[in-house]
Amino acid sequence: MSKRDSTDPELQHRENLEGASTGKQVLAWLAHRAKPYTPPWILTGMVGIAGSAGSLEWQGSAAAGVGLTLGSVALTGMTWWAGKRTGPQRRLHSAVTVAAASAWVTGAALAGPTAGPLPDAFLMGGPVVALSWNIRQVMRRNPDAVQAADNADGSLLEKVKLAGAKIRKTEVEPNRVTAELTLPAGEMTNEDVTRALPNIASGLDVAPTAVRYLPDPDSARRGELVVVPRDMLAEVVEWEMPTNVGGSIAEPLVIGRYDDGSPLMLWLPGDPEAGRNGTHLGIFGMTGSGKGDGALNVLTEIMGRRDVIVWLSDPKSFQDFGPLRPGLDWAVEGGAETETMVSAFQAVIPARTRWLGAHGYRQWVPAAAEQQDDPGHSCQKGRACGCPGMPFLVGWFEEAAATIRFMGDEGFTEIAQLARAAGAALVISLQRPSHDQISTSTRASLPSALVFGLDARDEGMALPGPVLDAGAHPGAWANRRPGYCYLVTPGVEEQRYSSPGRTFRFTGKAARVMEQLAAWAVRNGARVDPVTAKAAAATAGKAYTDRHQGTADEDEDSVYATPDNDGDAHADADGRVDPEDADLDPQAELPPVPDSMAGIAFGPESADPDFTPEEARAAMDAIVAAFEQAGVMVIGPKDVMEQAAQFGRSRPWVSGEFRRLVDEGRLVATAKGGRYRIVPSPALV
Repeated sequence: MSKRDSTDPELQHRENLEGASTGKQVLAWLAHRAKPYTPPWILTGMVGIAGSAGSLEWQGSAAAGVGLTLGSVALTGMTWWAGKRTGPQRRLHSAVTVAAASAWVTGAALAGPTAGPLPDAFLMGGPVVALSWNIRQVMRRNPDAVQAADNADGSLLEKVKLAGAKIRKTEVEPNRVTAELTLPAGEMTNEDVTRALPNIASGLDVAPTAVRYLPDPDSARRGELVVVPRDMLAEVVEWEMPTNVGGSIAEPLVIGRYDDGSPLMLWLPGDPEAGRNGTHLGIFGMTGSGKGDGALNVLTEIMGRRDVIVWLSDPKSFQDFGPLRPGLDWAVEGGAETETMVSAFQAVIPARTRWLGAHGYRQWVPAAAEQQDDPGHSCQKGRACGCPGMPFLVGWFEEAAATIRFMGDEGFTEIAQLARAAGAALVISLQRPSHDQISTSTRASLPSALVFGLDARDEGMALPGPVLDAGAHPGAWANRRPGYCYLVTPGVEEQRYSSPGRTFRFTGKAARVMEQLAAWAVRNGARVDPVTAKAAAATAGKAYTDRHQGTADEDEDSVYATPDNDGDAHADADGRVDPEDADLDPQAELPPVPDSMAGIAFGPESADPDFTPEEARAAMDAIVAAFEQAGVMVIGPKDVMEQAAQFGRSRPWVSGEFRRLVDEGRLVATAKGGRYRIVPSPALV
């Protein structure tokens, strides 16, 4: 690729041929043209002066001879070392010149400049060395080389069917070449270049992902052609710890590095000052592509922040996330539990939005997570309200395809469309972002995508078209380059979208650090705010209030305690006991069986017992209460058929009972047909 500017040798030569013809002007022209060639002659004269001056001080001195000799050797060696980044001819020429000059100065200083062959060596060798450098200067102008370079550029562009395109400016960096490309007007567009990228990569003999084209948004025929010849991501970098423990979730999450060594990072909350919107994140990648390590990079960065809580669903039973589980506010393993979590997430969005609006926040910012002591952010007119802060909320759904098959993705779509205004972010991770795995509406509501190796047929569903046109090609990696990825997210320059990156590798050594991170989150991380806790408990009941049962002490000081309206996790606990059971001692031994009943034996239950309608309805109410007691808050008729059959009731009767419970407000229909959310009973919440 040629580069034509004010330093072009051809242009300089053309300028040299132009000039006036008067005698005075000719002399001025000669002097001006001779100036570039005088430095070697000036330096030759300085060598003669240095040798002559040195003889006045060191002539005949043995000690000076040792010092000057060592200095000559050191200076020659340093010249050779300094020229390692230059061409071999220039490096050798420079070293020989310095060696010859330092040897003559040493001899002249010790024996005198007129001793023996020294004057002849200076008078003959000095001009030869100076002229050799002048010849190098003259040879820099090489019309054949310039023409060859132009022909090389033209030949490559012609081969890839871009004949007529012009390369106007080239910027060369250590591992990146950027060329400004201008296409012939009316003949080609930027789309022609994007289609030619595979052929350009072939012509340059580099990887398909090493060539990218960034169209000028203000022009249909201009852009930048970027070539990254060497894969700097080949070296594996192991994850050691989160990059900003104790920082805010509003600060960037650093999850790896780009191919030029710069950090790979993303943001979840928006920033009104920077003009950046909040975002949801989709993590996509086939088995073996490094998607699991990428997810761990993101989650560990999130959990290291002081003002965020995480709800996480993992149908894989926390195979990868197990060490982090104690630090999560709510964790479930999929199925009906995840369905309950999605319903709770939907319920907390309007509650959080109302709180933010009442406190003067148009969107979530770090100040919203602190106690509200600013009168400018108060729900009380004219004074600070002192309300507890509201931490950022991340809802993470790992292997979401299984959840979507179970419950549909209408709930995800609603969350994705509304959650950003509520200081919440949705993270969905799955292997194939195809239409049969996730709906187009939900996928379109995920502004950010972290895309690892994919089947080439899935690329268009994972990355926007312009990013693929610019040269992004995750299908080229598949599962052969674990950790390689593309990141599309607000806050990152669009030119970066087509630049590959690589996340940090998690090894067996990381498990201990993740356990320590979870412990830090328990001690120092954010606590769920009363507004979010109340809305979640009103929807999920015991599934949320007892979410940490068995993982923390059930006492007043438990870090997992869920506050009620007054912030007390155990207020009115006695009110949850039925009045007729108030005097019972749960620790007392049961009384012995009376002798009159000792001989009674209970046979198997009849397949069709004689239940009255009232008893059957009471049994149905008990079945729903049992699901609630177990923390299963979303059910359907098929879930209760086995119990209903025990008292002789069929599917139509069960469907009618579900309609009755909906009318009574005990059940609420969900977005998916045939699924209903249980409204928590006050006695169980």
